[in-house]
Amino acid sequence: MNVTSADIQMVMALLPHRYPFLLVDRVKNIDGNKFGIGIKNVTMNEPHFQGHFPSQPIMPGVLIIEAMAQTAGIITILAQEGAAPKAVFFMTIDKCKFRKPVVPGDQLELHVTLLKQRGAISKYACVGIVEGVKVAEAELTAMIGEPN
Repeated sequence: MNVTSADIQMVMALLPHRYPFLLVDRVKNIDGNKFGIGIKNVTMNEPHFQGHFPSQPIMPGVLIIEAMAQTAGIITILAQEGAAPKAVFFMTIDKCKFRKPVVPGDQLELHVTLLKQRGAISKYACVGIVEGVKVAEAELTAMIGEPN
């Protein structure tokens, strides 16, 4: 199966996450497990904005990283041709930097590029971009495993 994009229905079929922790609305430009761009439409009605911060809402950095990991998980699962859907387990975060706040109204693009793969373990370079400006970056490692 050569999938180049995943809408919200496919995202929900691939990931176990649900609201409020499903952080990817769709994925586009998928090239196997080598590359994909996750899309997160940031809206004021998300529950974390009630406390982070009421007078100046900013998307928590940990949720930006989680959205990157979910994007990597989606392209990793889609690359498992012919196999039953697997689970992807987050292992490490390296070289993480936050460069600019992400706020309601932003469309966060999560550019995920495979750096290396060894067996069931994959390492991805991830960059968060809003309107062409880099807002975050990290290297994430994940492992494919069997769901419970």
